[in-house]
Amino acid sequence: MKVYKKPFIECLPEYQKLVSEGDEIAFEKIYGYYHKKLIAFSSTYTKSKELAEEIVEDVFVKLWFKREAVAEITNLNVYLYTAIKHQSLNALSKEARRVVTELLEVTHYTDHSEYSSPHDLLVTSELMQSVQSAIDSLPPRCKLIFQLVREDQLRYKEIAEILNISVNTIDTQMAIAVKRLCSALNIPLGNKAIKLFEKKR
Repeated sequence: MKVYKKPFIECLPEYQKLVSEGDEIAFEKIYGYYHKKLIAFSSTYTKSKELAEEIVEDVFVKLWFKREAVAEITNLNVYLYTAIKHQSLNALSKEARRVVTELLEVTHYTDHSEYSSPHDLLVTSELMQSVQSAIDSLPPRCKLIFQLVREDQLRYKEIAEILNISVNTIDTQMAIAVKRLCSALNIPLGNKAIKLFEKKR
């Protein structure tokens, strides 16, 4: 591969062309330049370095699989940062559904278990009150979208059509929901701390 003496950003079109031709070294150059920057950017959404690292890796894997079209990307900066933003919001929306689903599963098990002690039932009741309080405190639009996803089990595309908004907007609102819920319930993002609420069987 040809070595360029110009600043990296000025050589980017040349590197993109080489990547399109299957040049792994050029791809590694691009990866090396953006890697830490994109992890930091993703972390502003996910609040989790580990999750951010996974997101960045996933974006670059997809970029390599589509390498033949890389030379056609007019602004790689915008392309990568936008991809990271969308992936981060997608990850948060999935986390929101996971957290609430696990909470509901835990409380459902405790509510219906003949072996539940008064203490278990009290903890479950307090937990559900905290969950509902956190949901009620969400901004109106965010709360509506969250309830359509959680309670009505509608798909993002269906909600987008009903509310006449984009799927990306739903991702953003679900990201807001998971941050507020996790904060209200003291659950670290991406953490399995929810297991603390599980009843020992």
